[in-house]
Amino acid sequence: MLDQKQHVKLPEGSIEKTTTTLNLGPTHPATHGVFQNILEIDGERIVSAESTVGYIHRAFEKLAERRPYYQITPLTDRLNYCSSPINNMGWHLTVEKLLGLEMPKRVDYMRVIIMELARIADHLICNSVMGVDTGALTGFVYLMTYRELIYEIYEEICGSRLTTNIGRVGGFERNFTPAAWAKINRFLDEYPAVLKEFETLLTRNRIFMDRTKGVGGIDAKRAMSYGFTGPNLRAAGIDYDVRVANPYSSYQDFDFSVPVGTTGDCYDRYLVRNAEMWESISIIRQAMEKLKGLPEDIYHADVPDFYLPPKQDVYTKMEALIYHFKIVMGETDMVPGEVYNAVEGANGELGFYLISDGGRSPYRLHFRRPCFIYYQAYAELVQGAMLSDAIVCMSSLNLIAGELDA
Repeated sequence: MLDQKQHVKLPEGSIEKTTTTLNLGPTHPATHGVFQNILEIDGERIVSAESTVGYIHRAFEKLAERRPYYQITPLTDRLNYCSSPINNMGWHLTVEKLLGLEMPKRVDYMRVIIMELARIADHLICNSVMGVDTGALTGFVYLMTYRELIYEIYEEICGSRLTTNIGRVGGFERNFTPAAWAKINRFLDEYPAVLKEFETLLTRNRIFMDRTKGVGGIDAKRAMSYGFTGPNLRAAGIDYDVRVANPYSSYQDFDFSVPVGTTGDCYDRYLVRNAEMWESISIIRQAMEKLKGLPEDIYHADVPDFYLPPKQDVYTKMEALIYHFKIVMGETDMVPGEVYNAVEGANGELGFYLISDGGRSPYRLHFRRPCFIYYQAYAELVQGAMLSDAIVCMSSLNLIAGELDA
């Protein structure tokens, strides 16, 4: 932390005023070792701010351009790692769009369940951490128990928890086990009461409201000009949701509302995310009902170029052995083309711009990372606020360090 006195030259006849330059991050606990914000403060009032991007750079896009398509899925995990299955599904849907594939309904509904669980996991982290940043730890403890249950569901399905690498181009690598379905049903049974209790603790809490209402606000026009999407845009009053505007994975089959705020401040972002968790619970329940009338043995489309054949077939059938070899060795050529595909990530519109020249890896791949866009507005949002508001504002934007990478 740098504490440096600055003498600001004022018009003649004015009293000289001293401000302080303060480094908020990258070593502050709330900045993840990645965000640096150079604040000029007058007492505890932020006069101006300047954000620095570049403390994390893992060259994801260039790494992806040197790998077979199925090997790119683990790279997407490292973007928004609080809801990595949405990143995985977004990438798979992009490749499927280039290939012109149509997924079985059961695959779509299974994907919806996983993506909505990931959305809940992401939102509960954001809102509970906002509570911690305003001095309320209890709600965080309540919700973390159920983030753990979501991670257990991931683990049951794919063997991993945080960076999941879940699913494959064309569907899932294996069917959901009875234990996975049981854990999903347990989550649906137990989580609503816990979420209600969390809202009781914070939503009308006078201290929490005083710390978040009117803080870090942005109007709809300004949010649009920055390129905001997701909960941060909806909190400003714009009801844009990719699941509704451009449905994918059969989202058009579901009945759900798009929560919208009015002021675009920290409190409205909190309210929008809480409301979205209720909508996600409803969507998962609808998906569970829709699955009841579908064949239980379908969990991927017929895409042998990208889906590993069953091991027993590899041992006994030449065609299966050939496909297995080509997939593992990365020798599958892609059709040429250019596509942009977006999903409604937990933080906003997560897009993949893909150009294929017909080779075994992308000619060009660009990730549209919503947090990278939000962070550019941070300096404006905290200008004029108190120093203590800077952390709450950062939490309410739900800035994930991995999405500042390129």
